Amino acid sequence: MADESFEAIEKTLKKAIAALREAEVPVLLGGSLAIWARGGPETRHDLDFMLKPEDAERALGVLANAGMRPEKPPEAWLYKAWDENVLIDLIFQPRGLEMTDEVFERGEDREVLSISARLMSLEDVFTTKLLAIEEHSANFSGVLLMTRALREQIDWDGLRERTRSSPFAKAFFVLAEELGIAPRTGERREGARPRVRVVE
Repeated sequence: MADESFEAIEKTLKKAIAALREAEVPVLLGGSLAIWARGGPETRHDLDFMLKPEDAERALGVLANAGMRPEKPPEAWLYKAWDENVLIDLIFQPRGLEMTDEVFERGEDREVLSISARLMSLEDVFTTKLLAIEEHSANFSGVLLMTRALREQIDWDGLRERTRSSPFAKAFFVLAEELGIAPRTGERREGARPRVRVVE
């Protein structure tokens, strides 16, 4: 996993979005940056672009033509592109989510670091993060920090339903409830107002 300055990530984001937009390759900004743009913790890791499987090859070629180093890892669900030391993950088969028109329709357009981008819906982001947790990567600290920052914006009942097949997601909800991050099943927070980060 890359760990770069926020300025380097910003530069790569703008470069990649511009190239993909010019080539008319639709992508959603997912992962930690989609969380940050809504008021979550700052990220210094890789960029996640979510796209349909049929667009993956073309997207990788577009980024290569923009001067990035393409990579096809053994995993069958993503490609990678390196812009110097900043890593872009092109994810087209995330765990537990089929990349369809409906996923793109659930997204929202926002200004992120002075560039217009379409963000993956919050529940889709957290669904993929929770379903990606497995026995050898059962570290809940990152997703706990993210959900704590955005807890008033999350559809908790919907997220529970969408991740109920995962024992690790169930463990996360126990932690989140005990820490006061998530309401217990069926509870609703009164007077909740979403936090929105204004990005210039």
